[in-house]
Amino acid sequence: MARVVALETSSPSPPPAGEVAVDMPRAAACDSPTLAELLKSVSDLSRNEAAGDDDDAPVTLDISGGGGVNPPPSVPFVLAFTNLTYRVKVRRKLALPGFLRRRGSAPDPVFGETLSPQHTKTILDEVSGEARDGEIMAVMGASGSGKSTLIDALANRMAKGSLKGTATLNGEPIESRLMKVISAYVMQDDLLFPMLTVEETLMFAAEFRLPRALSNSKKKLRVQTLIDQLGLRNAAKTVIGDEGHRGVSGGERRRVSIGTDIIHDPILLFLDEPTSGLDSTSAFMVVKVLQRIARSGSVVIMSIHQPSYRILGLLDQMIFLSRGKTVYSGPPSNLPVFFSDFGHPIPDTDNWTEFALDLIRQLEGSPGGIKSMAEFNKSWQSLKKGNLSNTLCASETNTTTTTNLSLKEAISASISRGKLVSGATATTNNSSPTAMVPSYANPPWVELAVLSRRSFTNSWRMPELFGVRVAVVMVTGFILATIFWRLDDSPKGIQERLGFFAFAMSTTFYTCADALPVFLQERYIFMRETAYNAYRRSSYLLAHALTSLPALLLVSLAFAAATFWAVGLDGSFLFYFLIIFASFWAGSSFVTFLSGVVPHVMLGYIIVVAIIAYFLLFSGFFINRDRIPAYWIWFHYISLVKYPYEAVLQNEFEKGAKCFVRGVQIFDGTPLAAVPEAMKVNLLASMSGTLGVDITSSSCVTTGADILRQQGVTDLSKWNCLWVTVGWGFFFHFLFYVAVLIGSKNKRR
Repeated sequence: MARVVALETSSPSPPPAGEVAVDMPRAAACDSPTLAELLKSVSDLSRNEAAGDDDDAPVTLDISGGGGVNPPPSVPFVLAFTNLTYRVKVRRKLALPGFLRRRGSAPDPVFGETLSPQHTKTILDEVSGEARDGEIMAVMGASGSGKSTLIDALANRMAKGSLKGTATLNGEPIESRLMKVISAYVMQDDLLFPMLTVEETLMFAAEFRLPRALSNSKKKLRVQTLIDQLGLRNAAKTVIGDEGHRGVSGGERRRVSIGTDIIHDPILLFLDEPTSGLDSTSAFMVVKVLQRIARSGSVVIMSIHQPSYRILGLLDQMIFLSRGKTVYSGPPSNLPVFFSDFGHPIPDTDNWTEFALDLIRQLEGSPGGIKSMAEFNKSWQSLKKGNLSNTLCASETNTTTTTNLSLKEAISASISRGKLVSGATATTNNSSPTAMVPSYANPPWVELAVLSRRSFTNSWRMPELFGVRVAVVMVTGFILATIFWRLDDSPKGIQERLGFFAFAMSTTFYTCADALPVFLQERYIFMRETAYNAYRRSSYLLAHALTSLPALLLVSLAFAAATFWAVGLDGSFLFYFLIIFASFWAGSSFVTFLSGVVPHVMLGYIIVVAIIAYFLLFSGFFINRDRIPAYWIWFHYISLVKYPYEAVLQNEFEKGAKCFVRGVQIFDGTPLAAVPEAMKVNLLASMSGTLGVDITSSSCVTTGADILRQQGVTDLSKWNCLWVTVGWGFFFHFLFYVAVLIGSKNKRR
């Protein structure tokens, strides 16, 4: 099948053989096709090829509007924000007595930084502006100026009540549920699975964000179109990579991150410094991609630190912030006039943005400098408001779309035009825009299948992790098997069995600590994807549990097989395997829950090791249940080691007919163990006469049931212990769900 290549009109080179060149004009922004229109064009070509067209001949699609039916004009979306104000509380430092305080140790606040008497710091101070579809709005300023905060405020990533002011889309407030569906937020960090290829990463994103009604072939075609639009064709089969695996370049990684969030063709796209850490060429390519996305009918708002001259030419609107105040708002072309009127003309040899940022930094260090520039901007904007020179697309929008479509009408028209907003329907019968779009594109079972497949694919390409885990378990099993080789049924054998069971059960929990980094590494991917309803949190929880079961099953079987016959255990091997599997399940669930609570791997390891040690201490091996103080008995019943330990004891000693201590063996472990055998027999005869019971050297003194009573294992049967252990696993997975539900709000307070 021919491949789709998105090319600019100005590109002089013809497309390679077998490729479909999509002619995307630079100037006619409002006539640019959406991704859905590209899909339709390519589908038409596919039908022609099926009819017998030559696959090797390059085919060029004329979708520039010059021939055939012109695509309808872009639907007008206007994101307006007025007087956005955000303040945070500042912690008061402990004041030292006057005689201990150094002279000048309490400096005055930085010029322009607002601190109220209630010790709050203003991050955004009545910021206003307007962003339109087809345009790129760049938020600029020095570090700490409030760029990322403004992006978060517009993207609805602020907790209710913490942000003052209004933000509307086409004059209507945006509900949180609607915002999650029609928008996308690209974080500054590239959060991707390292062992997935570029194509697989985008395909999984398509399966999450595109509705189930869209066929798999159309999803694949959409991914291929997006790969060409992002300029990732040469890296499509390359893994993303990480510190230990070579993968794509930094610029390609950033474009993949953008691609995963625009796969559903959002109406609003927010980006937090998408060019950070990239060289000038890669940064230019990223912004060029954003320009294409904006021309397809999206509102693109991004923060950027210091754009190059070439990137400046791609921007349509700019907002300069300083200490949370707006010091300039308008198109880049007005920068020279603005600073000239302000009394600081830009030299011909200087980069406009570099000059602006340098001047802002100078004013931040002077009394009232930023305040005067902010006030001048307000007066200048009011005078120049009617004379701003807009881009061709913005001008056409202002002159041809004066009908002021409501938000519901605009979304409906946008969907009809081809923008795929997560399964939205262009019906006009609904009473609100929120009712037009589903919260999630797919049902839970589809999400579960896709999440499980992605996790398996990523893990399968890192076999060393599973190999190390199996090796650790097998080495531990080998050591235990050789130390406790073929235990006998003597009193010493009983003590050795108890020690083996205690160590073996605690080992199953300790080896589960390797599950700790799994969610910690995926935490921010999970937060990014669930923040905008790519899938349900419950689907992730179930997929996380299901994908861990095969590995736990193999590890449990390996450990049980390595120790059961070598140690010479009695009882059922099947039950021994099941209780070890349940122990691994409960331990893995416990560690998974901790990974959702603790923020760092090392802190998590410390907590895991400490708590499992406490579980072992109160399991009943070191001290019987009836000897534990009453104020600590509760810990005995919540010990995860208690239940599998008691289960394996019952599996080993439940046979009442088997004898473990006979006749003279009762003296083993006492000072009388060293006396001659004949004397032991005489002692038994004396004891028989005293007790009135005939005790010979072959009489059974202690059975398995006696051992269980001595160990205090009388509460639950072995099967009940198994079910309790399994129940602990489900309980900790529920706690993990609660932890991620609370911790993944991803909103500023």
